[in-house]
Amino acid sequence: MTANPPSRIAQLRQASVAMLDGLTPAQQRCQSHPELSPMLWHVGHVLFMETYWLAERVFGDTSVTNAWRDLYVPELAAKDERSARLPEAPDLRRWASQIAEQNDANWQHARNVDHPLLADGYLAAFVRQHYAQHLETMRLVRTQLALAEYTPAPTAIEAESPDTVFETVGAHVVDIGTATIDAYDNEQPVFTAYPETFAIAARCVTNAQWLGFIDAGGYQNADWWDDAGWAWRESAQVEHPQHWHALENGWFIPTPEFADIAQAPVHGIGWYEARAYARYAGARLPRELEWEAARRAGVLSGVGQVWEWCADAFYPYPGFCAFPYDGYSMPWFDGGHFVARGASLHSEIEIRRPGFRNFYPPTHRHIHAGLRLAYT
Repeated sequence: MTANPPSRIAQLRQASVAMLDGLTPAQQRCQSHPELSPMLWHVGHVLFMETYWLAERVFGDTSVTNAWRDLYVPELAAKDERSARLPEAPDLRRWASQIAEQNDANWQHARNVDHPLLADGYLAAFVRQHYAQHLETMRLVRTQLALAEYTPAPTAIEAESPDTVFETVGAHVVDIGTATIDAYDNEQPVFTAYPETFAIAARCVTNAQWLGFIDAGGYQNADWWDDAGWAWRESAQVEHPQHWHALENGWFIPTPEFADIAQAPVHGIGWYEARAYARYAGARLPRELEWEAARRAGVLSGVGQVWEWCADAFYPYPGFCAFPYDGYSMPWFDGGHFVARGASLHSEIEIRRPGFRNFYPPTHRHIHAGLRLAYT
């Protein structure tokens, strides 16, 4: 029996559909970045997945999901093939309204149903987080669309050194992971860790500090990069964060979320770039366990402004067990995805907990991620 009413799910649904507002039909259908799907697809996908888990998995009703499975199941529709197959926005909005009504009725019915997925409110929490994660992705879609519309003008910013204030975290014992019902499988089981003494920056690296890295030849000096990162940098011809624009008289840094752009945390950088900066600064990226230990100790300022790259490849915790399906975490324990912690300004409350683990390939630069330095 579920203890979670659907009111928050209804809010997240409405917020998802509202992501279509203010966009032209072409923008709604546009694939704004190779790693992002069109806005229309995201809206349809989140409603489809709520219906899949609730109507199909709990009640055995496939009347909705069978009709849309080959479009809204990610594995069945390549990103670059989705746009042409999507319905028009008015049709999608009508469908969304119908699905919302059906799902609200199913959530009410679920209160009196005994099903493993409903135990302790698990499924409602799972669905809320799925909506929350896609809302963040939809905000990234809107960001990429906006970048194409900006008129570049110089941003007043001066380069700064990598100097920063560090907080020392002494050797101690800490529980790592999330014990509550909303935990994803990769956050469990909770285990005891024994981090040695380390130092971690009180705040994230800023845009001004990143400009210092650029001015110091950060994208030209291979000594600060590992071999794979340098090969990627040369191949992709990367010379600055993803959303920065080089002008004849300076840089255009479109970061409307922050009033003080120079001191705002840098983002638009991948893991390779983050690690190169850390070496330039004479430091390193924090290990994932260190980051969570420092977060739980309360020594990190500005958490939740940008995702923060950690040193680790995404890995299973001791005793990991996939749930509710193998595909959420297991395929990404491949050594090619790296952990980012802390949430961003685009993140909903559902994924801002200390134990939440995000993970991406080291080349992803559109995800509003930055870095915080550490050293032993």
